[in-house]
Amino acid sequence: MFTGIITAIGHIESVEERGDLHVRIACPYAPEAMAIGASIACSGVCLTVVERGGSEGDAWFAVDVSAETVACTAQDQWSEGRRLNLEQALKLGEELGGHLVTGHVDAVGTVARMEREGGSWRLDIRAPADIAPFVAEKGSITVDGVSLTVNSVEDEPDGQFVFGLNIIPHTGEVTTLGTLAAGDKVNLEIDVLARYLKRMEALRR
Repeated sequence: MFTGIITAIGHIESVEERGDLHVRIACPYAPEAMAIGASIACSGVCLTVVERGGSEGDAWFAVDVSAETVACTAQDQWSEGRRLNLEQALKLGEELGGHLVTGHVDAVGTVARMEREGGSWRLDIRAPADIAPFVAEKGSITVDGVSLTVNSVEDEPDGQFVFGLNIIPHTGEVTTLGTLAAGDKVNLEIDVLARYLKRMEALRR
């Protein structure tokens, strides 16, 4: 489990085709803090550490990314040079600063608008119809691994919808969200509580 509070930005150093993709990611974590077999969320995707090395501040870890994961995540997510929002798995007793996040991508959204609004950014994302029931104003959503609060939701005639977010300067600086532009693809994870409520509602019928 994760919280959607990003603790570092890494970047992909290399990608090898080994049946699955073998991806090496540079990061500032201490190598000893990344156990082999541990989970790290990479822009919202929960992946398992299979190798690690380097030194604190100049470390790296490697993960294997299946074809299924590639198909379900943002276009060009797994390419050399790509910057990734990183979060290590939540430990019992740690502060839950965001919301409960599983690291499983539910859909890929498209940035519809990224504009200055006061001192912050207004980020609008167009998302597919199948997750529309799970996104509500003042609810939580994860965008590229970042826990955010939904400000607005507008349904479209084709079933898709656009939801609006406010990105404060701090969030823009310590995550990759500050560099987004219209047309970019992003990983979306709905609130796990919304998922269970929808299932409970369906069973009552």
